[in-house]
Amino acid sequence: MAFGAGLEGIAKEKVDVVVIGAGVVGLAVAREMVLKGRDVLVVESASTFGTGTSSRNSEVIHAGIYYPPNSLKARFCVKGRELLYQYCVDQGIPHKQIGKLIVATRILEVPKLSILQRCGTDNGVKGLRMMYGSEAMQMEPKLQCVKALLSPCSGIVDSHSFMLSLEF
Repeated sequence: MAFGAGLEGIAKEKVDVVVIGAGVVGLAVAREMVLKGRDVLVVESASTFGTGTSSRNSEVIHAGIYYPPNSLKARFCVKGRELLYQYCVDQGIPHKQIGKLIVATRILEVPKLSILQRCGTDNGVKGLRMMYGSEAMQMEPKLQCVKALLSPCSGIVDSHSFMLSLEF
């Protein structure tokens, strides 16, 4: 049987772009293409959007600390964080720049914090600050650590509201 034989009565779509998956990334790509004037078809296997991986993410807005300096991941993370915060403000999406403490619970872990601080600074992450354990424990009384690295630009976002905002 030839490819497509017997499909004569089935409706066919003519579009510029097909996006596979209606999670946060698929919706964001589809929205951007629509805003650029493209005809877009989003194909999703679930009954609604965002029920796969996007429904199980941490909702953390990462600062850009962990990626190798000058890597694409580092540059995209830092730029994406800035763009995401602005988008959330513009669209009224619940989010909060709450910061994050990365802790050393033993003295042997302190050099790793210094490496992360240097890496984050090299990536353009602003405001990273090394703290004594006592200072960090004042912020989080149940915390036990010898030192901590404060990342003030880390945050959280309501991913469902974010995905709803991407509707076009």
